[in-house]
Amino acid sequence: MSLPVRSTGAPASAPRNAPTPPSRSSAPSSAPSSAPRPAPSPAELLAFVRRTAADASLVASLPLDPEGRTWVRLEGPGGSEAWLIGWPPGTGTGWHDHGGSHGAFAAAAGTLREESLAARIPTEGWKTLEVADGLDREQRLTAGRGRAFGAHHVHQVLNESADDHAVSVHAYYPPLPMMRRYSRTGAVLRLEQVERPEEWQ
Repeated sequence: MSLPVRSTGAPASAPRNAPTPPSRSSAPSSAPSSAPRPAPSPAELLAFVRRTAADASLVASLPLDPEGRTWVRLEGPGGSEAWLIGWPPGTGTGWHDHGGSHGAFAAAAGTLREESLAARIPTEGWKTLEVADGLDREQRLTAGRGRAFGAHHVHQVLNESADDHAVSVHAYYPPLPMMRRYSRTGAVLRLEQVERPEEWQ
């Protein structure tokens, strides 16, 4: 399903390139500064997704589909990739990583359950991995609650409600180069598929 892109506009804290001031020993330059923007930290992405999740008009504008998840691309801070996602009752992501990007997400409506692994999982170099005892984590995110995560985060997110949609906001930096999808049987995590950005944009 193709949905229109909705932009929230440039964040107020986004740095702007300013002209380089002339020095006494050189001619004035009209070229803008080429200093790179600092990468947004996980904490900054978390602040962004919480703030965006509180935008009731934006959240209400997301088309919801009873048959599957819907999403709209947003403009994230500092060159990050961001999404507003709708979750019908009983849907989930399955186990996946974020291709080495760090990020954050927050619930905007409904309740989401996140299952994750409290371990630094390598993003390359393996196809099957046995998860040690005691590494499983679970949390429930209600509207306004969120979490940040690092570059090696592996998790799955579910809307377990039988009746209600959930909506959430997600942000990643750098923009997702890929997502690896895994199956899990007991303690065994197995790489099943690698998705590229053109498959979800």
